Amino acid sequence: MKEHIKEVIVVEGKNDTNVLQSYFDCDTIETSGDSTNPLVLERIKEAQRVRGVIVFTDPDRPGEHIRRWIQDNVPGIKHAFIAKDKAKTEKKVGVEHANKEDLWQALNQIVSFENNEESLSWQDYIDLGFVGNAIFRNRVCEMVHIGPCNAKTCFKRLNQMHITRDEIEKLLEDEKNG
Repeated sequence: MKEHIKEVIVVEGKNDTNVLQSYFDCDTIETSGDSTNPLVLERIKEAQRVRGVIVFTDPDRPGEHIRRWIQDNVPGIKHAFIAKDKAKTEKKVGVEHANKEDLWQALNQIVSFENNEESLSWQDYIDLGFVGNAIFRNRVCEMVHIGPCNAKTCFKRLNQMHITRDEIEKLLEDEKNG
């Protein structure tokens, strides 16, 4: 079993996520290319607060633009870099094109490892009313800064941020009283 990388790795897209997760036990946030989406930035800020963030963008101009945008808005993040010649094909450059050894070399000195137990069980998630209730789910997602999402993604993101049933119940109680 692979050790779980504690920090959340910020990448540009789904292909980067797929490659990293094929080699490492890690969670990612995708920026969806060279965008500066405020909801993505909120997720990155919350991930930094809870677990720490490693920015691992492509070694090209758009990747550097995203890296600077995050650096300017989220203090204390870590950076992973890969050389352009280790992350390219004949026509494209990107983290997704690097091999496992080169990716590990880029991450090796900056990652931390942790136990990867769920903070919220699927049964607790159902009992709290997340499944089949998009309005409730998106309200909680907004409260914990993980962005609106479907039931499966919400469950995954709540666990990525180590949010427990007790914390959700307290947030709901505070909102009710407040």
